[in-house]
Amino acid sequence: MDIYREIESFCGRAETESRIFGKSAFGRNLYALKRGEGRPVCLAQYAIHGREYVTAKLALAHLRLGTAGTLWVVPLANPDGALLSECGLLSAPAERRAELLRINGSDDFSLWKANGRAVDLNVNFPADWGRGARNVRAPASENYIGPTPLSEPESRALKELTEALRPDFTVSYHTKGEEIYWHYHQPLSACARDKRLAQALSDSTGYPLCRAAGSTGGYKDWCIARLHIPAFTVEAGKDGFSHPLGEREYADVERHNLYALRALAEEWLAAEREGGGGTRERGS
Repeated sequence: MDIYREIESFCGRAETESRIFGKSAFGRNLYALKRGEGRPVCLAQYAIHGREYVTAKLALAHLRLGTAGTLWVVPLANPDGALLSECGLLSAPAERRAELLRINGSDDFSLWKANGRAVDLNVNFPADWGRGARNVRAPASENYIGPTPLSEPESRALKELTEALRPDFTVSYHTKGEEIYWHYHQPLSACARDKRLAQALSDSTGYPLCRAAGSTGGYKDWCIARLHIPAFTVEAGKDGFSHPLGEREYADVERHNLYALRALAEEWLAAEREGGGGTRERGS
């Protein structure tokens, strides 16, 4: 069973609330699932890069475990890219295959990161869009920023879902490297709040906190810059693993990250109880 069908099957039998919040470039459903009620509201998204589809399995593990407050997960933010990486060119519509083959340069799509239109969704958000050190300006398997910010149906849908849910913080799961990114030009007052939460993630996973110099246009970046909420990118899996990570590497990913969202929610609540800046005004 491919990863999209696995997520589709899970959503079909899930006892928690699920919704289709958009469609991919190739018309596949974008799913979000909810567990719990109240604050904090955590929104976690996974597999925004095609070859990082193993993180979708972690999304389901996180959902089964749950957190304090409300947990929303988007297990497969980029289904078209995930299937290109996992299953190859035949997962794309017939009329798109020749162009994708030309862009990729071979029929091996295992390292494909972009969506079905060869746009890297994690550089397609309006947060210093197009100013990243590794950005490219033509369709590619990775790093193409798209013709405009939010040009892609997947990034637009994720933006709209985030605005509708109004989370207290977001977490983006990627592979690989065992690092956590938490900073994006937020003011000093927000830095103290955000670093406290980031440290809880670090303590839970064992991954160090880092800054991604020269990286812009990501979902995390947009959440921090535009919504003024804490947002984190977790690079799961040992750097020595090879893309795309699969079942053999997944055990390591889950071992380090299973309790990460729970730890983050508990730290948010502790900060609120102490008046330490763990919360924000709703709607701010």
